[in-house]
Amino acid sequence: MQRSRLAGVLVSALALALTATGCGGSAPVKATPSTGTTRAAPDRVEPLAGTAESKLPVTVGSADGRRVTVASTERIVPLTGSLNEIVFTLGLGGRVVARDITATFEQAAKLPVVTRAHDVSAESVLSLKPTVVLADTSTGPAEAIEQIRDAGIPLVVVKPAKELADISVRIDAVAAALGVPDAGAALKKRTQDRIDAVGKDVPARKKDRPRVAFLYVRGSAAVYLLGGAESGAASLLEAAGAVDAGKESGLKKDFTPITSEALAAAAPDAILVMSKGLQSVGGVDGLVKIPGVAETPAGMDRRVVSIDDGVLLNYGPRTDQVLRSLVTQLYGAAE
Repeated sequence: MQRSRLAGVLVSALALALTATGCGGSAPVKATPSTGTTRAAPDRVEPLAGTAESKLPVTVGSADGRRVTVASTERIVPLTGSLNEIVFTLGLGGRVVARDITATFEQAAKLPVVTRAHDVSAESVLSLKPTVVLADTSTGPAEAIEQIRDAGIPLVVVKPAKELADISVRIDAVAAALGVPDAGAALKKRTQDRIDAVGKDVPARKKDRPRVAFLYVRGSAAVYLLGGAESGAASLLEAAGAVDAGKESGLKKDFTPITSEALAAAAPDAILVMSKGLQSVGGVDGLVKIPGVAETPAGMDRRVVSIDDGVLLNYGPRTDQVLRSLVTQLYGAAE
């Protein structure tokens, strides 16, 4: 419950920043570790080749303990950005009729927004006459979820992904609910193959692995947090050959307010941030003004790694791109 509540706070801050800056559908932003200089890159998903045909009806287990029967996938409503990404990548994007505000990729940009910061508008969802709705365990409020179910709409809840190992499980769950298990198997293989390929480019280091602190910052909402063991970033950092500095310093929860003492204990060589978070504090110049940042090795070297908000912690079909960007920014194009 604590993680779900904090997740809601974090996504609320993200939604506020997106609304304030008008960049809910912006392209990913890359940053070089030393300067924070940014460049735009296409923000698109890559659907599987061909058109997946749903084999229906199917009855699947929902993460909230229910059994749900899906008889049609003609009008799909995924209630999170990461679920939207999986559905589109499975090749079913043409059947998606709505999106969450965090579904920032181009193919979904023109869809109506029915979920903001895990806050679902049941009326908006029902007005679109969905035949199936996908949610995860942090989606709410509970009253909205029940309202959708009471209207007779099949609603499947999927467990959120928190690490690389969860990607295949999540793809399986979505593919099963939509009656496309073969497409799910193909997407799992493609995703894992691409992640493995990036892993081959990670420098082999038994010692002197870079210590990286994940900071969640939203200047517009005055949110400044240091990621710990449950932030969701540890698996990515470890796959990139780095040490999660917050986790290593003993922070066992997901996030804790940034303090000079916490940063000193973490002693990061580099700082990982979401791109819009970096923008919200005024870039690297603003980031190093946060108390304690300038005194860390990362702050003194101005070594900042920035990855797009819409993909960093999704743990989905584009995670190989996230890992590739992380590796490149940490070590350079080649070492």
